Amino acid sequence: MTAEHIDVLIVGAGLSGVATAYHLQRKCPEKSFLILEGRQAMGGTWDLFRYPGIRSDSDMATLGFGFRPWDEDASIVGGERIRDYVQTTAAECGIDAHIRFGHAVTGAEWSSEEARWRVFARTAEGESVEITCSMLVSCAGYYDYAQGHTPEFPGREDFGGEVIHPQHWPEGLDHRGKRIVVIGSGATAVTVVPAMAEEAEHVTMLQRSPTYMVSRPATPEFSVRARRLLPRRIASRVIRTRNILLGALNYQIARRLPVRTKERILAGVQCQLPRGFDIATHFTPAYDPWDQRLCLVPDGDMFRAVSEGRASVVTGGIDRFTESGIRLQSGEMLEADVIVTATGLNMRAIGGMELTVDGSRVDIAETVAYKGMMLSGVPNFAFVIGYVNSSWTLRAELVAKYLCGVIRHMDTTGTAVCTPAEPGDARRAPLFGLTSGYAQRGNAVMPKQGGRAPWRMHHNYLREMLTTLNRSRIDDDGVSFERARPAGASPAGVRPDRPATAEIRLASAAGARDAA
Repeated sequence: MTAEHIDVLIVGAGLSGVATAYHLQRKCPEKSFLILEGRQAMGGTWDLFRYPGIRSDSDMATLGFGFRPWDEDASIVGGERIRDYVQTTAAECGIDAHIRFGHAVTGAEWSSEEARWRVFARTAEGESVEITCSMLVSCAGYYDYAQGHTPEFPGREDFGGEVIHPQHWPEGLDHRGKRIVVIGSGATAVTVVPAMAEEAEHVTMLQRSPTYMVSRPATPEFSVRARRLLPRRIASRVIRTRNILLGALNYQIARRLPVRTKERILAGVQCQLPRGFDIATHFTPAYDPWDQRLCLVPDGDMFRAVSEGRASVVTGGIDRFTESGIRLQSGEMLEADVIVTATGLNMRAIGGMELTVDGSRVDIAETVAYKGMMLSGVPNFAFVIGYVNSSWTLRAELVAKYLCGVIRHMDTTGTAVCTPAEPGDARRAPLFGLTSGYAQRGNAVMPKQGGRAPWRMHHNYLREMLTTLNRSRIDDDGVSFERARPAGASPAGVRPDRPATAEIRLASAAGARDAA
């Protein structure tokens, strides 16, 4: 039986998948596309995580789509509202009709002879499905949806209460009046602690070391005023542009003036906690700002919970779990009815797909990312990952638009295969320049970046918007375009008869209508 063929196959129906589908519809309307989603609902991360307080850690003006702006006053909102926003966007744009739920992609095989991928998926009912496509796009993010990261804790089996990882939150858990210990100090812990403290007897955040925490209003006054004074669409663009510029400026200041930035952050923490609180121990990290991600505290909810005595922070190492809680290396005991292990996530490249190219397995960790969106030596394949210092969707849309430019270039030049090369020098670096545990663990499975363009991924939206993923040439020296190759032919790249001179110009009149 002949497998169904699709021009562009997208894996994942979250923010990235919807963004890619939208721009394909708009810029490559003649191309057929399909989205395969392993879960039974769309929304990606925002459908997976259901722990108390789950919310955006980026402002919605930039986490929202540029083509369908977020137009509510609230900037930091709960996961359910983000999921609804993604679903509504897909429905309004006709994208939901192209989604097949319960289709988990397990692998894909590239054939140079056929110039297409054969993609393998398994349905929720256990049925095997095969689909061929000319272009394969992974919009599955980089989190392992099957399992979060949980270190081995001595004595865990002795604990008499419940031990929960936020990634697998049990439905209907009643924590009212209970003593909770949340292990961790990252974004998840900072979200869970104040949310559970509203009804728990007490919540303790147990951290091995502190994280930088920055308080911001969930509903900024600037956004409220802009929406009152300006037409809705103009207000959304003004707010989005302002947030992008402020975010970029604050990041650059933090990296160039780390001591002053650290002082400013800690001063903000101090003014929201009781006089005499031990800031040095519990809120002063040993690293510089943005060596790891900063944690957002909307409306100071974490600090308020601590100030009111509903939550507390303990910094120290764990000796072991006991029947009634956790014993620290200092000998201190933390009594608990529920222990939440907010100890991080596992990274998983391209949703865990196994790729082969002409029969040879691709080791993702050995590949080099071309422009942070394609893999060296892997034809007609793209993936979407976001910035570490800005909203995910900003980069997802840049990648989607660039990919459309690649597809149009191939149509114009009569080529069928686009293959990124490896950089000529031997320099390699992680895609994420973070010291966080999840990023360090992820280095073993994620692709690398090279030492120079176009194999560098700059975590800088403005730079990529203005150069790398906007006005750069499609047919630069980092990628080759070929016609379909008959069996046994040389794999050397074949340049098209007429060299392309067009560039992607997203700031053109057409692109500006839906620009961020």
